[in-house]
Amino acid sequence: ETRKACVRPSHFDILWLPRAAMRSVEGDPSDCILVVGVSRPKMAMAILAVMLLSLFLTFHMIYDSALHSFQSASVEHSRPPPLLLLSRHLYPTAARRLPQAIIIGVRKCGTRALLEMLYLHPMIQKAAGEVHFFDRDENYNRGLEWYKMKMPHSYAGQITIEKSPSYFVTPEVPERIRAMNASIKLLLIVREPVTRAISDYTQLRAHAATASPVSPTPPPKSFEQLSLLPNGSINEAYRPLAISVYHNYVHRWLEVFPREQILIVNGDLLIEDPVPQLQKIEKFLGLEPRIGNHNFYFNETKGFYCLRNETSGRCLRETKGRRHPRVDPTIVAKLRKYYGEHNQKFYELIREDLGWPEE
Repeated sequence: ETRKACVRPSHFDILWLPRAAMRSVEGDPSDCILVVGVSRPKMAMAILAVMLLSLFLTFHMIYDSALHSFQSASVEHSRPPPLLLLSRHLYPTAARRLPQAIIIGVRKCGTRALLEMLYLHPMIQKAAGEVHFFDRDENYNRGLEWYKMKMPHSYAGQITIEKSPSYFVTPEVPERIRAMNASIKLLLIVREPVTRAISDYTQLRAHAATASPVSPTPPPKSFEQLSLLPNGSINEAYRPLAISVYHNYVHRWLEVFPREQILIVNGDLLIEDPVPQLQKIEKFLGLEPRIGNHNFYFNETKGFYCLRNETSGRCLRETKGRRHPRVDPTIVAKLRKYYGEHNQKFYELIREDLGWPEE
Protein backbone atom coordinates (compact mmCIF):
# COMPACT_ATOMS: atom_id res chain seq x y z
CA GLU A 1 0.00 0.00 0.00
CA THR A 2 2.92 2.32 0.69
CA ARG A 3 4.12 1.88 -2.94
CA LYS A 4 0.93 2.77 -4.79
CA ALA A 5 2.31 6.21 -5.56
CA CYS A 6 5.21 4.69 -7.53
CA VAL A 7 5.20 5.17 -11.28
CA ARG A 8 4.98 1.82 -13.15
CA PRO A 9 6.44 1.79 -16.66
CA SER A 10 4.12 0.50 -19.36
CA HIS A 11 4.41 -3.17 -20.29
CA PHE A 12 6.22 -3.97 -17.03
CA ASP A 13 4.76 -5.52 -13.89
CA ILE A 14 6.52 -4.29 -10.76
CA LEU A 15 6.10 -6.04 -7.45
CA TRP A 16 7.54 -4.80 -4.20
CA LEU A 17 8.11 -7.59 -1.69
CA PRO A 18 9.09 -6.79 1.89
CA ARG A 19 11.98 -8.88 3.11
CA ALA A 20 9.79 -10.01 5.96
CA ALA A 21 7.63 -11.77 3.40
CA MET A 22 10.68 -13.80 2.37
CA ARG A 23 11.42 -14.84 5.95
CA SER A 24 14.45 -12.65 6.15
CA VAL A 25 15.75 -11.14 9.32
CA GLU A 26 13.75 -8.32 10.80
CA GLY A 27 14.58 -4.96 9.42
CA ASP A 28 13.23 -1.74 8.04
CA PRO A 29 9.76 -2.45 6.47
CA SER A 30 10.70 -0.12 3.63
CA ASP A 31 13.67 -2.33 2.74
CA CYS A 32 12.17 -4.19 -0.20
CA ILE A 33 13.18 -6.24 -3.21
CA LEU A 34 12.17 -5.12 -6.70
CA VAL A 35 10.92 -7.85 -9.02
CA VAL A 36 10.47 -6.86 -12.67
CA GLY A 37 8.68 -9.07 -15.19
CA VAL A 38 7.80 -8.53 -18.83
CA SER A 39 4.14 -9.10 -19.49
CA ARG A 40 4.30 -9.07 -23.31
CA PRO A 41 5.99 -11.95 -25.23
CA LYS A 42 7.26 -9.70 -28.06
CA MET A 43 8.95 -7.45 -25.54
CA ALA A 44 10.54 -10.47 -23.88
CA MET A 45 11.83 -11.77 -27.20
CA ALA A 46 13.29 -8.38 -28.09
CA ILE A 47 15.19 -8.16 -24.81
CA LEU A 48 16.42 -11.75 -25.15
CA ALA A 49 17.61 -11.06 -28.72
CA VAL A 50 19.57 -7.99 -27.58
CA MET A 51 21.20 -9.99 -24.81
CA LEU A 52 22.19 -12.84 -27.15
CA LEU A 53 23.55 -10.42 -29.77
CA SER A 54 25.65 -8.70 -27.12
CA LEU A 55 27.06 -12.04 -25.98
CA PHE A 56 27.83 -13.07 -29.59
CA LEU A 57 29.65 -9.83 -30.39
CA THR A 58 31.69 -10.14 -27.21
CA PHE A 59 32.62 -13.73 -28.05
CA HIS A 60 33.43 -12.66 -31.62
CA MET A 61 35.97 -10.08 -30.47
CA ILE A 62 37.60 -12.43 -27.97
CA TYR A 63 37.76 -15.32 -30.42
CA ASP A 64 39.07 -13.18 -33.26
CA SER A 65 41.85 -11.85 -31.07
CA ALA A 66 42.79 -15.35 -29.88
CA LEU A 67 42.76 -16.74 -33.43
CA HIS A 68 44.97 -13.92 -34.69
CA SER A 69 47.51 -14.76 -32.00
CA PHE A 70 47.30 -18.44 -32.88
CA GLN A 71 47.90 -17.72 -36.57
CA SER A 72 51.05 -15.76 -35.80
CA ALA A 73 52.37 -18.62 -33.68
CA SER A 74 51.35 -21.34 -36.10
CA VAL A 75 53.07 -19.63 -39.04
CA GLU A 76 56.31 -19.50 -37.06
CA HIS A 77 56.18 -23.04 -35.73
CA SER A 78 54.07 -24.88 -38.33
CA ARG A 79 51.42 -25.93 -35.83
CA PRO A 80 48.34 -27.78 -37.07
CA PRO A 81 45.27 -25.63 -37.82
CA PRO A 82 42.82 -24.90 -34.98
CA LEU A 83 39.46 -26.60 -34.66
CA LEU A 84 37.04 -23.87 -35.66
CA LEU A 85 33.64 -23.81 -33.97
CA LEU A 86 32.13 -21.20 -36.25
CA SER A 87 31.64 -20.73 -39.97
CA ARG A 88 34.72 -20.47 -42.21
CA HIS A 89 33.11 -17.40 -43.74
CA LEU A 90 33.55 -15.58 -40.40
CA TYR A 91 37.02 -16.83 -39.46
CA PRO A 92 40.04 -17.76 -41.57
CA THR A 93 41.13 -21.37 -41.55
CA ALA A 94 44.23 -23.22 -42.65
CA ALA A 95 44.14 -25.63 -45.58
CA ARG A 96 46.49 -27.44 -47.93
CA ARG A 97 46.94 -25.44 -51.13
CA LEU A 98 48.84 -25.99 -54.36
CA PRO A 99 52.09 -23.98 -54.41
CA GLN A 100 52.08 -20.44 -55.74
CA ALA A 101 55.88 -20.52 -56.15
CA ILE A 102 58.40 -23.29 -56.84
CA ILE A 103 62.19 -23.41 -56.52
CA ILE A 104 62.98 -25.33 -59.71
CA GLY A 105 66.76 -25.74 -59.22
CA VAL A 106 69.66 -25.86 -59.70
CA ARG A 107 71.10 -28.84 -57.83
CA LYS A 108 73.95 -27.91 -55.44
CA CYS A 109 73.31 -24.21 -55.82
CA GLY A 110 71.67 -23.68 -52.43
CA THR A 111 68.04 -24.69 -52.99
CA ARG A 112 67.63 -25.98 -49.41
CA ALA A 113 69.27 -22.93 -47.90
CA LEU A 114 67.07 -20.66 -50.01
CA LEU A 115 63.90 -22.46 -48.94
CA GLU A 116 64.82 -22.30 -45.26
CA MET A 117 65.70 -18.62 -45.52
CA LEU A 118 62.41 -17.78 -47.21
CA TYR A 119 60.60 -19.68 -44.46
CA LEU A 120 61.70 -16.94 -42.07
CA HIS A 121 58.99 -14.79 -43.66
CA PRO A 122 55.66 -15.15 -41.80
CA MET A 123 53.72 -15.21 -45.08
CA ILE A 124 55.58 -18.21 -46.50
CA GLN A 125 54.90 -21.89 -45.83
CA LYS A 126 57.18 -24.59 -47.20
CA ALA A 127 56.72 -28.23 -48.12
CA ALA A 128 58.77 -30.69 -46.12
CA GLY A 129 61.38 -32.43 -48.23
CA GLU A 130 61.56 -32.64 -51.99
CA VAL A 131 58.19 -33.65 -53.46
CA HIS A 132 59.38 -34.67 -56.97
CA PHE A 133 55.86 -34.45 -58.36
CA PHE A 134 56.50 -33.04 -61.83
CA ASP A 135 59.71 -34.94 -62.63
CA ARG A 136 58.67 -38.47 -61.62
CA ASP A 137 55.95 -40.16 -63.63
CA GLU A 138 54.87 -42.41 -60.76
CA ASN A 139 54.13 -39.31 -58.66
CA TYR A 140 52.68 -37.18 -61.44
CA ASN A 141 50.21 -39.92 -62.39
CA ARG A 142 48.78 -39.78 -58.86
CA GLY A 143 47.24 -36.40 -59.66
CA LEU A 144 47.07 -32.92 -58.18
CA GLU A 145 45.15 -34.04 -55.10
CA TRP A 146 48.09 -36.25 -54.12
CA TYR A 147 50.41 -33.31 -54.76
CA LYS A 148 48.26 -31.00 -52.66
CA MET A 149 48.39 -33.42 -49.73
CA LYS A 150 52.19 -33.05 -49.77
CA MET A 151 51.84 -29.31 -49.17
CA PRO A 152 51.74 -27.70 -45.70
CA HIS A 153 48.67 -26.07 -44.18
CA SER A 154 48.54 -22.37 -44.97
CA TYR A 155 46.17 -19.45 -44.51
CA ALA A 156 44.64 -17.37 -47.26
CA GLY A 157 47.22 -14.79 -48.35
CA GLN A 158 50.22 -16.95 -47.50
CA ILE A 159 52.47 -18.36 -50.22
CA THR A 160 53.20 -22.08 -50.34
CA ILE A 161 56.60 -23.01 -51.80
CA GLU A 162 58.22 -26.35 -52.60
CA LYS A 163 61.60 -27.16 -54.08
CA SER A 164 62.84 -30.05 -56.19
CA PRO A 165 66.16 -29.26 -57.96
CA SER A 166 65.72 -31.96 -60.59
CA TYR A 167 62.77 -30.01 -62.02
CA PHE A 168 65.25 -27.79 -63.83
CA VAL A 169 66.82 -30.53 -65.93
CA THR A 170 63.75 -32.71 -66.59
CA PRO A 171 62.27 -31.96 -70.06
CA GLU A 172 58.60 -32.61 -69.18
CA VAL A 173 58.46 -30.40 -66.10
CA PRO A 174 57.85 -26.90 -67.58
CA GLU A 175 54.70 -27.97 -69.45
CA ARG A 176 53.43 -29.93 -66.47
CA ILE A 177 53.83 -26.96 -64.14
CA ARG A 178 52.11 -24.64 -66.60
CA ALA A 179 49.18 -27.08 -66.83
CA MET A 180 48.77 -26.70 -63.06
CA ASN A 181 49.23 -22.93 -62.85
CA ALA A 182 50.24 -20.78 -65.81
CA SER A 183 50.90 -17.74 -63.58
CA ILE A 184 53.09 -19.48 -60.99
CA LYS A 185 56.29 -17.76 -59.81
CA LEU A 186 59.51 -19.72 -60.42
CA LEU A 187 62.81 -19.32 -58.56
CA LEU A 188 66.02 -20.51 -60.26
CA ILE A 189 69.12 -20.35 -58.10
CA VAL A 190 72.48 -20.75 -59.85
CA ARG A 191 76.14 -20.66 -58.90
CA GLU A 192 79.39 -20.24 -60.79
CA PRO A 193 79.44 -23.38 -62.97
CA VAL A 194 82.79 -24.84 -61.90
CA THR A 195 82.03 -24.31 -58.20
CA ARG A 196 78.66 -26.00 -58.68
CA ALA A 197 80.23 -28.96 -60.48
CA ILE A 198 82.83 -29.48 -57.74
CA SER A 199 80.09 -29.32 -55.11
CA ASP A 200 78.08 -31.88 -57.05
CA TYR A 201 81.09 -34.19 -57.25
CA THR A 202 81.69 -33.78 -53.51
CA GLN A 203 78.15 -34.85 -52.66
CA LEU A 204 78.21 -37.82 -55.03
CA ARG A 205 81.50 -39.01 -53.53
CA ALA A 206 80.11 -38.64 -49.98
CA HIS A 207 77.04 -40.69 -50.88
CA ALA A 208 79.21 -43.38 -52.45
CA ALA A 209 81.39 -43.55 -49.34
CA THR A 210 78.40 -44.11 -47.04
CA ALA A 211 76.80 -46.77 -49.26
CA SER A 212 77.27 -50.40 -48.22
CA PRO A 213 79.21 -52.12 -51.03
CA VAL A 214 78.35 -55.73 -51.72
CA SER A 215 81.84 -56.33 -53.03
CA PRO A 216 85.19 -54.53 -52.87
CA THR A 217 85.18 -51.40 -54.97
CA PRO A 218 88.10 -49.47 -56.46
CA PRO A 219 89.02 -46.16 -54.86
CA PRO A 220 86.95 -43.23 -56.12
CA LYS A 221 88.27 -41.20 -59.00
CA SER A 222 89.26 -37.60 -58.46
CA PHE A 223 87.34 -34.68 -59.90
CA GLU A 224 90.17 -34.08 -62.36
CA GLN A 225 90.02 -37.66 -63.63
CA LEU A 226 86.26 -37.51 -64.16
CA SER A 227 86.26 -34.05 -65.75
CA LEU A 228 88.78 -34.80 -68.50
CA LEU A 229 88.90 -37.47 -71.14
CA PRO A 230 92.16 -39.41 -71.74
CA ASN A 231 93.00 -37.05 -74.61
CA GLY A 232 92.76 -34.06 -72.25
CA SER A 233 89.48 -32.63 -73.57
CA ILE A 234 86.50 -31.80 -71.37
CA ASN A 235 84.30 -34.77 -70.52
CA GLU A 236 80.99 -33.10 -71.47
CA ALA A 237 79.07 -36.31 -70.68
CA TYR A 238 80.07 -36.16 -66.99
CA ARG A 239 76.81 -35.29 -65.26
CA PRO A 240 78.11 -32.67 -62.79
CA LEU A 241 79.69 -30.78 -65.70
CA ALA A 242 76.65 -31.13 -67.96
CA ILE A 243 74.22 -29.68 -65.40
CA SER A 244 76.35 -26.53 -65.15
CA VAL A 245 75.66 -25.74 -68.82
CA TYR A 246 72.58 -23.82 -67.74
CA HIS A 247 71.46 -22.56 -71.14
CA ASN A 248 70.82 -26.15 -72.30
CA TYR A 249 67.96 -26.30 -69.80
CA VAL A 250 66.73 -22.78 -69.19
CA HIS A 251 65.63 -22.33 -72.80
CA ARG A 252 62.92 -24.95 -72.24
CA TRP A 253 61.49 -22.91 -69.40
CA LEU A 254 61.56 -19.68 -71.38
CA GLU A 255 59.64 -21.38 -74.18
CA VAL A 256 56.83 -22.09 -71.71
CA PHE A 257 56.96 -19.20 -69.22
CA PRO A 258 57.61 -15.49 -69.77
CA ARG A 259 60.90 -14.21 -68.41
CA GLU A 260 59.02 -12.08 -65.85
CA GLN A 261 57.79 -15.22 -64.07
CA ILE A 262 61.30 -16.58 -63.50
CA LEU A 263 63.60 -14.96 -60.96
CA ILE A 264 67.31 -15.76 -61.18
CA VAL A 265 68.86 -15.96 -57.70
CA ASN A 266 72.63 -15.68 -57.42
CA GLY A 267 73.61 -18.57 -55.14
CA ASP A 268 77.14 -17.29 -54.61
CA LEU A 269 75.85 -13.95 -53.34
CA LEU A 270 73.21 -15.71 -51.22
CA ILE A 271 76.02 -17.42 -49.33
CA GLU A 272 78.12 -14.27 -48.94
CA ASP A 273 75.33 -11.83 -48.07
CA PRO A 274 71.84 -13.38 -48.03
CA VAL A 275 69.67 -10.35 -47.23
CA PRO A 276 69.86 -8.46 -50.58
CA GLN A 277 68.97 -11.63 -52.50
CA LEU A 278 66.06 -12.37 -50.18
CA GLN A 279 64.75 -8.82 -50.43
CA LYS A 280 64.73 -9.21 -54.21
CA ILE A 281 62.68 -12.39 -53.81
CA GLU A 282 60.23 -10.71 -51.42
CA LYS A 283 59.57 -8.07 -54.05
CA PHE A 284 59.24 -10.70 -56.78
CA LEU A 285 56.66 -12.62 -54.73
CA GLY A 286 54.75 -9.46 -53.80
CA LEU A 287 55.49 -9.81 -50.09
CA GLU A 288 55.98 -7.13 -47.48
CA PRO A 289 59.70 -6.87 -46.63
CA ARG A 290 60.23 -8.76 -43.38
CA ILE A 291 63.57 -10.58 -43.67
CA GLY A 292 66.62 -8.57 -42.59
CA ASN A 293 70.05 -8.77 -41.03
CA HIS A 294 68.49 -9.61 -37.67
CA ASN A 295 67.54 -13.01 -39.11
CA PHE A 296 71.16 -14.13 -39.66
CA TYR A 297 74.39 -14.65 -37.77
CA PHE A 298 77.71 -15.87 -39.12
CA ASN A 299 78.93 -19.20 -37.78
CA GLU A 300 82.72 -19.09 -37.68
CA THR A 301 83.02 -22.86 -37.30
CA LYS A 302 80.87 -23.74 -40.28
CA GLY A 303 81.96 -20.75 -42.34
CA PHE A 304 78.50 -19.65 -43.46
CA TYR A 305 75.43 -17.80 -42.22
CA CYS A 306 72.92 -19.46 -39.92
CA LEU A 307 69.28 -18.51 -39.44
CA ARG A 308 67.60 -16.79 -36.51
CA ASN A 309 63.95 -16.01 -35.77
CA GLU A 310 62.25 -14.37 -32.77
CA THR A 311 62.82 -17.36 -30.48
CA SER A 312 65.91 -19.28 -31.57
CA GLY A 313 68.74 -19.72 -34.05
CA ARG A 314 69.71 -22.71 -36.15
CA CYS A 315 72.10 -23.79 -38.88
CA LEU A 316 71.50 -26.09 -41.81
CA ARG A 317 72.31 -29.73 -41.19
CA GLU A 318 75.87 -31.03 -41.27
CA THR A 319 75.64 -32.26 -44.87
CA LYS A 320 75.27 -28.67 -46.04
CA GLY A 321 78.46 -26.73 -46.58
CA ARG A 322 80.73 -29.74 -47.10
CA ARG A 323 84.36 -28.85 -47.56
CA HIS A 324 85.31 -29.22 -51.24
CA PRO A 325 88.42 -31.15 -52.25
CA ARG A 326 91.30 -29.17 -53.63
CA VAL A 327 91.17 -29.18 -57.43
CA ASP A 328 94.19 -28.55 -59.64
CA PRO A 329 94.08 -24.82 -60.55
CA THR A 330 94.97 -25.59 -64.16
CA ILE A 331 91.86 -27.81 -64.41
CA VAL A 332 89.73 -25.07 -62.85
CA ALA A 333 91.08 -22.55 -65.36
CA LYS A 334 90.45 -24.94 -68.25
CA LEU A 335 86.88 -25.57 -67.12
CA ARG A 336 86.16 -21.86 -66.69
CA LYS A 337 87.39 -21.21 -70.19
CA TYR A 338 85.14 -24.02 -71.42
CA TYR A 339 82.12 -22.52 -69.63
CA GLY A 340 82.82 -18.99 -70.86
CA GLU A 341 80.87 -19.38 -74.12
CA HIS A 342 78.10 -21.31 -72.40
CA ASN A 343 77.77 -18.62 -69.75
CA GLN A 344 77.35 -15.94 -72.38
CA LYS A 345 74.51 -17.89 -73.97
CA PHE A 346 72.92 -18.21 -70.54
CA TYR A 347 73.26 -14.45 -69.92
CA GLU A 348 71.58 -13.69 -73.23
CA LEU A 349 68.63 -15.95 -72.43
CA ILE A 350 68.02 -14.50 -68.97
CA ARG A 351 68.94 -10.95 -70.03
CA GLU A 352 71.32 -10.62 -67.10
CA ASP A 353 75.12 -10.82 -66.76
CA LEU A 354 76.18 -12.62 -63.57
CA GLY A 355 79.85 -11.82 -64.08
CA TRP A 356 81.30 -15.28 -63.56
CA PRO A 357 85.09 -15.59 -64.11
CA GLU A 358 86.23 -17.14 -67.38
CA GLU A 359 89.77 -18.04 -66.40
